[in-house]
Amino acid sequence: MTTYALVDGNNFYASCERVFRPDLEGRPIVVLSNNDGCVVAASAEAKALNLKMFGPFFEIAGLCRRHGVTVFSSNYTLYGDMSRRMMAILAEYAPGQEVYSIDECFLDLSGVSDIETLARRMRDDVRRRIGIPVSVGIGPSKTLAKLANHVAKRVPGWDSGVFDWSWLSETERDSLLEKLAVGKIWGVGRKLAVQLEKMEIDTALKLKRADPRAIRRQFSVMLERTVAELNGVNCLELDDAAPERQQITPAAPSAKSREISMCWRPPSAITSAPPRKSCASKTARQGWWASASAPAPSSTTATTATPSCLWRKPATIR
Repeated sequence: MTTYALVDGNNFYASCERVFRPDLEGRPIVVLSNNDGCVVAASAEAKALNLKMFGPFFEIAGLCRRHGVTVFSSNYTLYGDMSRRMMAILAEYAPGQEVYSIDECFLDLSGVSDIETLARRMRDDVRRRIGIPVSVGIGPSKTLAKLANHVAKRVPGWDSGVFDWSWLSETERDSLLEKLAVGKIWGVGRKLAVQLEKMEIDTALKLKRADPRAIRRQFSVMLERTVAELNGVNCLELDDAAPERQQITPAAPSAKSREISMCWRPPSAITSAPPRKSCASKTARQGWWASASAPAPSSTTATTATPSCLWRKPATIR
């Protein structure tokens, strides 16, 4: 029987930053886009503050200041390096691996006798070797593995970091699928979810029980395969050469990550350091100023053992 695991780095960009700032463990973190204009990632603690993701940073700058949120400019060089390290570790645990995006991959665990023990060992190994927390979802199809990963992170009672559909009886599976919105299913985007909801298919269970032929006529063969995969039929094989998807790529990658020093100053005090364009130009007029840290030190002062992409200037947050 085919068994897949979907391993996903939790809040990946924020977790990468936290690896080199252990003092930020348990504290809220957000990561901005390459021009510091939008929030592209946030830690669990920051998400708990209901920060608006993928929106302009100036809209939440005041909220970040009030709650002591640490803000980083994005460092895609670092994230790419950490991703390669994570994928290399995970590849040691399975003969087949499909790197789906910068922070997640599918593993073929078919034939493994004790999958739960292996999954928990994978989590511990990745955390011990590179400091990134991961979640593991396991199922007989890639769609169910992806959905299991969501359960392992989000569903109370099962959010221990590992979830396997085989732990449940058929009745228990259907009960859990009934609680999951159809939009949480891999491949069902917002527009498709709205169309399905108009047909009263608003949960994963209802899509599982839908007529595959009617779904194909109304939508596509891909959604028909999703229905089959929800029923445990493996329709999507592992692609060992899959290109990375859902990855934010900067126009000009920076060699280092920069922590934003967030200071409250009267508008009249902002004279010597003009605000950056985009969000900073607006926040400066409101008396809120976000300035980037200074450049990394030269090679004569930096330690040779630390790659330039991992360098951090000590932050001063006032």
